[in-house]
Amino acid sequence: MMAQDTLKPTKIYPGAPSTLSSPLKFCSYNETACCNSTEDLQIQKQFQTMNISNSGCASLVKSVLCARCDPFSGELFTVDSVPRPVPLLCNSTVSANSSQSSQEVNDFCSNIWDTCQNVSILNSPFAPSLQGQAGVPVKSNVSELTKLWQSKADFCNAFGGASSDGSVCFGGEPVTLNDSGTPIPPHGLCLEKIGNGSYLNMVAHPDGSNRAFFSSQQGKIWLATIPEQGSGAAMELDESSPFVDLTDEVHFDTAFGMMGMAFHPNFAQNGRFFASFNCDKVKWPGCTGRCSCNSDVNCDPSKIGSDNGAQPCQYQTVIAEYSANGTASQPSLATSAKPSEVRRIFTMGLPFTAHHGGQILFGPEDGYLYHMMGDGGGTGDPYNFSQNKKSLLGKIMRLDVDNVLSEAEIDKLVLWGNYSIPKDNPFSEDPELRPEIWALGLRNPWRCSFDSARPSYFICADVGQDLYEEVDVITKGGNYGWSFYEGPYVFTPPKSLGGNTSRKPTDPIFPIMGYNHSEVNKKEGSASITGGYIYRSETDPCMFGRYLYGDLYAGAIWAGSEDPENSGNFSSSKIPFSCGRDSPIACSSVPDSSLPALGYIFSFGEDNQKDIFILASSGVYRVVRPSRCNYTCSKENVTAVATPGPNGSPSSHATWLSSHPSKNVVLLFSPLVLLLLSFV
Repeated sequence: MMAQDTLKPTKIYPGAPSTLSSPLKFCSYNETACCNSTEDLQIQKQFQTMNISNSGCASLVKSVLCARCDPFSGELFTVDSVPRPVPLLCNSTVSANSSQSSQEVNDFCSNIWDTCQNVSILNSPFAPSLQGQAGVPVKSNVSELTKLWQSKADFCNAFGGASSDGSVCFGGEPVTLNDSGTPIPPHGLCLEKIGNGSYLNMVAHPDGSNRAFFSSQQGKIWLATIPEQGSGAAMELDESSPFVDLTDEVHFDTAFGMMGMAFHPNFAQNGRFFASFNCDKVKWPGCTGRCSCNSDVNCDPSKIGSDNGAQPCQYQTVIAEYSANGTASQPSLATSAKPSEVRRIFTMGLPFTAHHGGQILFGPEDGYLYHMMGDGGGTGDPYNFSQNKKSLLGKIMRLDVDNVLSEAEIDKLVLWGNYSIPKDNPFSEDPELRPEIWALGLRNPWRCSFDSARPSYFICADVGQDLYEEVDVITKGGNYGWSFYEGPYVFTPPKSLGGNTSRKPTDPIFPIMGYNHSEVNKKEGSASITGGYIYRSETDPCMFGRYLYGDLYAGAIWAGSEDPENSGNFSSSKIPFSCGRDSPIACSSVPDSSLPALGYIFSFGEDNQKDIFILASSGVYRVVRPSRCNYTCSKENVTAVATPGPNGSPSSHATWLSSHPSKNVVLLFSPLVLLLLSFV
């Protein structure tokens, strides 16, 4: 039995909340809490000694005990400077002056009375003090509420209260604040699995329909039909019938393949689309680009030596144009395309076998093609390509693919293919610098996106080297610091092997959010960021406006927010995620956890409904209503009974893998994993 001194204030009221290295096992807190693992175990033992036979009452009492771990426990357990053995229980609606979220509107105090009034609770924390109030209780052998208190009114007068501008109350779950208070991370991200394939890219069909294109690293593109939210259907994609098969041109290996695809904004009318891939000049005569290690950047290919058995610039990066014209009465109806190139947009030889990015996408407002390029590989960018404005490595390029120049003009400008230069590119007027450059100082940008609501927010994730993974807002002419900075930290490059000797940038743009490698995988000490999207769907209103991104290795997902809007002040936090039990395709779970076994997060996608998708090694997942995983979102209009996650309550926390990396090694055989491994 629990001794009375367990309820002394020094045992009840923790200090300031701290960041948890891993979720608490008994109490449902995973990011910050006022309890550590030892105190969590103490609460569990206290709960077990109460010997509560009624499951409904037991659940409520557990939540009350675990409120000691709430970041707001100092306010919950102290009212008018008087310490309490239980938190202030919500017993009325939140007042108009409250900063507390409207989720705390249930009469939780009455709920406890109605559920537990005749249930035996040994060593009940609800026993009255000598003054008949909610102070430190006297020892009592009485265990039912009806024998401790005369009525519900007396009980809730002692333990209940309303949230106000100066206080908070406990409603059965972690306290959150409304939009006028501190931004609070969503309770969790609910997913459904709608496909089994493993893909590297997803692009919504430009015609605005419920269709989307998916591509593989090997070089195939498929056209899929996305089911409606809540339909219970999987996406329709026929692996045996690709939209186009480019595997004859694509060099597929651990670090190479089809890196990106983009469909012209007017594809529904003109049928134009583009693929970004790697080729091997030893095996394919169409692989004929100039080497990026050349005299313009003071780099001699003969002095580099081989890398993983390959000679410098043996492997090249290509952007080629294709067409769906002639395969249907109009391009928007096409279900296949010809694999023959219409035009070679870009070809460039790569000095090493890693860090070559490759994503392409059209700007939603300007219609230009953006090409994300890594620094070319080598530890610490040994030739300082990223800071060299005469090199296209470590850059984001901006190309005009609608206005074709003559061969003479291309030769005069020394371009890398059939494109022209937008006049407002930052270095377009300087003949000494590369006019294709839009931004520089990047290591290996892996997945960028434009905010569909605010297209000026062009956000890219950039893979770090040994310490930090970063998220950047890309601006015209912006310098993001690599290799003098790795995220916000000063980086000391190795001795330069040659090339540009640019000075340390005087105006680097630092990340808006990111994470240290130690935060996600302490055992392996490695990480690789996967950029996502700002969530603009109406499906999960509590996620609206937050930037979602993930990590390849740890299976972790973050939600970042800007507060106030348009301020440039961002914060992010790791969020739990779960898979709905009613998922069209059953989700498997990580052993000994309810965390869905996504495997490795390769990319994110967005469809024409602005719903967000996760492209993982184990399949295609879509973000769905939070109530389908029993996550609480006060803004959600729940019209159907919520279903639990795959193992009941959605207590799956993304941080679990941080301490259990070995649980997921079965998926290391995926070729896409090998691709991402080359990023680090």
